[in-house]
Amino acid sequence: MTAPAPQRPSDAPDGTGAPGGSGCTEGSGPAAGAAVQDTAGPDAARPDTAVRAGAVQDAAGPDAAVRAGAALADAVGAAAGRVKPPADRPRISGAVWGALAIVYVLWGSTYLAIRITIETMPTFLSAGSRALTAGLLLLGLVAWRQGPAAVRVTGRQLRSAALVGVLLLTGGNGLVVLGEHSIPSGLAALLVAIVPLWMVLLPVAFGGARPRPAALGGVLLGLAGLAVLSSPAFGGDIAPAGVIAVVAATLTWAAGSFAARRISMPPNAFAASAYQMIAGGIASLVVALGRGEQHGFDPAQVSGRSWLALAYLVVFGSLVAFTAYAWLLQSAPLTLVATYAYVNPVVAVLLGWLVLAEPLTGPILLGGAIVVAAVCLVVSTERRR
Repeated sequence: MTAPAPQRPSDAPDGTGAPGGSGCTEGSGPAAGAAVQDTAGPDAARPDTAVRAGAVQDAAGPDAAVRAGAALADAVGAAAGRVKPPADRPRISGAVWGALAIVYVLWGSTYLAIRITIETMPTFLSAGSRALTAGLLLLGLVAWRQGPAAVRVTGRQLRSAALVGVLLLTGGNGLVVLGEHSIPSGLAALLVAIVPLWMVLLPVAFGGARPRPAALGGVLLGLAGLAVLSSPAFGGDIAPAGVIAVVAATLTWAAGSFAARRISMPPNAFAASAYQMIAGGIASLVVALGRGEQHGFDPAQVSGRSWLALAYLVVFGSLVAFTAYAWLLQSAPLTLVATYAYVNPVVAVLLGWLVLAEPLTGPILLGGAIVVAAVCLVVSTERRR
C-alpha cells in the first residue's frame, strides 16, 4: 500500500489544502474525483514498492536515500508554494511523465517490498515502524521548509487526522500486510484495486446521489472480478484468510478516504498526511503489542533484505512517490493522473512474477483483467460528473 495520497488544495473540504489520497493522504478528493484520488489503496498504499530483491537493495542504499531526501524536501516546498491556476498548468511535459513513472513503479512495487519485509519481520511491527518513521520524517521536512506554523493544528483537526490515519494505515495497510503472509503480492494488489468501487457505493449508503448506470455497471463488473480472484480460496489453493484480510483492508481504506472528505482536517496537506502516518503508525504498533509480536522478535535475526525493503518503503514508497503524486495533482490533467489506479496492479503482478516467481494463474489473469477494466470504467465515468 501506498502512503496517503494528497488532493488539490481547491478540492479540499472547507477550502483547506488537505490531501485527498489519505485524508491528507488517500481519500479526501472531491466527489467527482473520488474514484481517482482514493485508489492508491492500502498500500499500498498505496502504497502504498521494492522492484526486485537486488533493486530494493540498490534503491535503498545510503546515497540514493540522501538524493531522494533532498528531492523530497525541494518538492515539498515547491508543491506548497506554487499552485498554478488550471489555465497555466503545463500539458504533458517530460517532468509530468517522469512523475507518473515514479508513481507507477514505486506504488506498484510497494506490494513486493511488503512481501520481502515480512519474510523476517512481524506484520504490524513492520507496518507501524514504516508509517511512524515516514510520518515523523515528513513532519520534520514540512516544518523545515515551511516553518513551524505549517504544522500547527487544532485539537479537532488532530483528532480527525488521527482517525483517518488509523482507518487508512492500521486498518487498510496493516490488513494488506497481514494478508500478504498467505497470498501472493500480485493478488493482493489486484484485490486492493477494488477500492474505487467501494467509493462509488459509500456515498449512496449515507444518502448521497445514486451512481450513474455506467459506474454501477463498473461496480458489478468489479465484484465479478473479485469473485474470480477469490475463487482459488474456495478451492483450497490459497488461504481464504489472506483474501478476507485484504478485502477487509479495501473496505477500511475506502471508509477512511470517505471520512477524510467530511471532517475538519489540518489546512496544510503535507502536515495532515504526516499526522495521519504518525497516528496510523502508533496504532499499528499498539496492535502489534496486543498480538504479542514482540515476543521472540530479535532485530538481529532480521535479514538485510528485509531491512532494505523496509527502508525502501519508508523513503520511496511513503515519501518520494507521495510527493510526486501531490505534484501531479497540481501540474497534470486529472484524467492522466487517474491512470495509476489501473497501472499499479499490473506493475505489482509483473514484479511478483519476475522477482518472487509468483504464479500467473488463470484466475489471477482473468480476474485481474476484469477488475482493471471495472476500475477504468468507474474512474472514467466518475471524473466526468
